[in-house]
Amino acid sequence: MNVHDKVAVVTGGASGLGHASAVALVAAGARVVVLDRDAQVVASVVQALGHGTAGQVLDVTQDAAVEQAFEQIERTVGPVSVLVNCAGIADPGNVVRQGQAMPLAAFERVVAVNLLGTINCIRCAVPQMINARSDAGAKADTEAGVIINAASIAAFDGQMGQAAYAASKGGVAGMVLPLARELGDYGIRVLGIAPGVFETPMTLGLPPRSRDVVFAAVPPYPQRPGQPQEFAQLVLAILGNPMLNGEVVRLDGALRMPARL
Repeated sequence: MNVHDKVAVVTGGASGLGHASAVALVAAGARVVVLDRDAQVVASVVQALGHGTAGQVLDVTQDAAVEQAFEQIERTVGPVSVLVNCAGIADPGNVVRQGQAMPLAAFERVVAVNLLGTINCIRCAVPQMINARSDAGAKADTEAGVIINAASIAAFDGQMGQAAYAASKGGVAGMVLPLARELGDYGIRVLGIAPGVFETPMTLGLPPRSRDVVFAAVPPYPQRPGQPQEFAQLVLAILGNPMLNGEVVRLDGALRMPARL
């Protein structure tokens, strides 16, 4: 997909992987809409990204709010062609904590943001992709849209204490193929990116013990954490290659996380 003048929505676009993706999409000529929870940060990012960029304050777990946000995007910016889902949180902790059961609410919140927030945005973006292609009278083989979901290598080899995060990202990875199969007739591709250890506000903001465990895992090469710009490079590569579809791409330098350190 040539993203020039296309509308690209990035959830979690005010920081980390989402922000890097927004920067790369703006540089490629897309009209980017940044969705995030912090009004002040969203405003700052939109100002920094410059002309053609918009932003909305949004909690991706709220169904009515997400519906309204996407309706406003279509009305004021245009129908969505690209959706990059990067909104996510991590709340590490064991199921049993000091002999007590973990609060179920802690698990539910991670799943709500990472998994339900992802499908919440997808369900609102897809009709716009379909309708825009139909309204334009495009041919059946014309690409209508691309959806890229941020998963994690925790979906495949989550460490001890990552049950909630691994479950949420496993769900994100698991729905890529069935969605690609469902939406292929409409000219929509669906992919996932499963980053390894990346330096982002989320990982750097973990509790010290959890942060030390995460960053102690070093890939064979390059022997360092990933950088958000490298995630964004893959986003652009996916957009540019129409045969990439229904796949979750590990972006981890061949890292495989041990059960514990």
